[in-house]
Amino acid sequence: MNNPNNESLSLLNYRPKLAKTHPLFTLAQELVIRGFSGRTIKSYLSINIRFLQFINKSAKEASGEDVKNYLLYLKARGLSNTSLNLSISALKFYYQDVLHRKLFFSVKRPKREKYLPTVLSKTEIISLIEKTGNLKHKLLLSLMYGSGLRVSEAVKLRIIDINVGANKLLVKNGKGAKDRWTVLSKLSAELFEQCKKFSAENQVYVFAGAGNRPHLTSRSAEKIFNQALVRAGINRQAGCHSLRHSFATHLLENNTDIRVIQKLLGHSNIKTTQVYTQVAGSLLAKISSPLD
Repeated sequence: MNNPNNESLSLLNYRPKLAKTHPLFTLAQELVIRGFSGRTIKSYLSINIRFLQFINKSAKEASGEDVKNYLLYLKARGLSNTSLNLSISALKFYYQDVLHRKLFFSVKRPKREKYLPTVLSKTEIISLIEKTGNLKHKLLLSLMYGSGLRVSEAVKLRIIDINVGANKLLVKNGKGAKDRWTVLSKLSAELFEQCKKFSAENQVYVFAGAGNRPHLTSRSAEKIFNQALVRAGINRQAGCHSLRHSFATHLLENNTDIRVIQKLLGHSNIKTTQVYTQVAGSLLAKISSPLD
């Protein structure tokens, strides 16, 4: 018979850790039951904890005015509209969906900023990879660019999900709890085969974690990327996601159908993919100004 406390006990693995007596434990339960990702669970819990600390009240005493005051406080601290929207979503989920309280009738969402993605050139990306000495770090960078992986997808990539013979890999439980297939570059395939020679016999993930962690963390992957930027002498505001942006942009410049790119990236809405048409250099180069 299953232990009825298994689900509750599993919540203790999330940070911030919540005891069963914690006022937000019901929120944590609901997030797990509804299948939210671990990252979203941590984010929603942290936001709600900080909100209660700010108003110094219980959740039952919180008011719509408290929500507005908190959002004004966050705005004054310089948070972006995107971050404010995340805070609204986290608070709204708890107070509206879990507690069934009506606090958000007068709370309007700010408009999201629309920033163009940072795209690295092919030359810059080749330099990133070539000037990285560690074999597994080379593989990590090549996968984020060559397969268009999010950093969270790359660090959780399993050995069994890479099909070298078919030049493809499976992204399990990507954003939105969706699986998808994407391409595997020849370089990544070669690096993967070399890395396998040094993998433990029972190793599950391509990038094993340190200590008790099953796989590399996203934070560690970001450090690897930032170190590669320095070695390559690239002085630009870029992150791991820039490799994914570059993957999509370069495919578009190579005349790959945008709906194919959408599938490879795992975008639910084609509008998300269409942003790359604004940064694809060769597409802009083909357009003449009406003044000409």
